[in-house]
Amino acid sequence: MKSFSRSDRVCEQIRRDLADIIRTELKDPRIGMISLTAVELTPDYAHAKIYFTTLDTSHLPEIQVGLRRAGGFMRRELGRRVRIHTLPELHFIHDDSLERGASLSRLIDEAAALSRTSEEEAPGAAASGEAG
Repeated sequence: MKSFSRSDRVCEQIRRDLADIIRTELKDPRIGMISLTAVELTPDYAHAKIYFTTLDTSHLPEIQVGLRRAGGFMRRELGRRVRIHTLPELHFIHDDSLERGASLSRLIDEAAALSRTSEEEAPGAAASGEAG
């Protein structure tokens, strides 16, 4: 069984607390529904990269502005919840891995569909077992 380092536990606690703060405390309509996917802390805890995803990528610039503007408030709220010697500066980064994954999945599905279509159209390419 893998044991988690203190840094891993702190990152997970920050992620959970920030998600709660965003859901319950933030009133900025620009931010909307986002999910926090990961938190990375520098070794000295001075900076935290907060990775987030959103279903509404068309409003990504507004979401990022809203998160930047609310950063100080979220940092103060986080300070009330998490007891660590240094409260990190928060840096919000859009995590596009879900969109990339969905895009790759779509491309694979399209390629498979094209492959099936071309096999059906090619004479004698595959024995179908039907009498013609």
